[in-house]
Amino acid sequence: LRGAHSLNIVTLCTGNVARSVMLGYMLTTVADVNGENWHLRTAGTHVVEGSAMSSRTRDALLAIDELRAHNFNRHRSHQLGEPDVSWADIILASEVANVNFVRAQFPLSAHKCVQFQLLVREVRAGGSAVELLAPLVDRDPVAQFDIVDPAGGDQAVYQQVAQQLWALSKEFAVLAAHAD
Repeated sequence: LRGAHSLNIVTLCTGNVARSVMLGYMLTTVADVNGENWHLRTAGTHVVEGSAMSSRTRDALLAIDELRAHNFNRHRSHQLGEPDVSWADIILASEVANVNFVRAQFPLSAHKCVQFQLLVREVRAGGSAVELLAPLVDRDPVAQFDIVDPAGGDQAVYQQVAQQLWALSKEFAVLAAHAD
């Protein structure tokens, strides 16, 4: 997946104002640093279209030095749709409910969607997005691998989620780099 291999990634959460946004910026940064040819979109399953990210999301991202170069004011929330699902090689979901949404709304593309933390924790490197996902296609998502939704939480909760996603993003890069 490194360098010459292009990978279209959709990061997915519920409102597309916190977790998927954080992960999108993080994977963009990791790709840039590591010379990966990844293209990213962020989306949500139940979105108020066009919303800016929350100020707590922005502050959590700004607290990670490596992410400060991004223009966070450009983000606007986006409802996951057929064009996103068709475009994606892989859909990285924040929680069980997000995976179930994709399975219900886009059954022909359900094989592309996986809980992000489950993928990082349970899968070994493969040769492509399809090979990375193959062991998980028929598995039910597992609540223990959910990334907690920080909505309604204080800044410390957002910081905790951002740190967790940042660590997982770097692990995902290692996983992808060891794929052929």
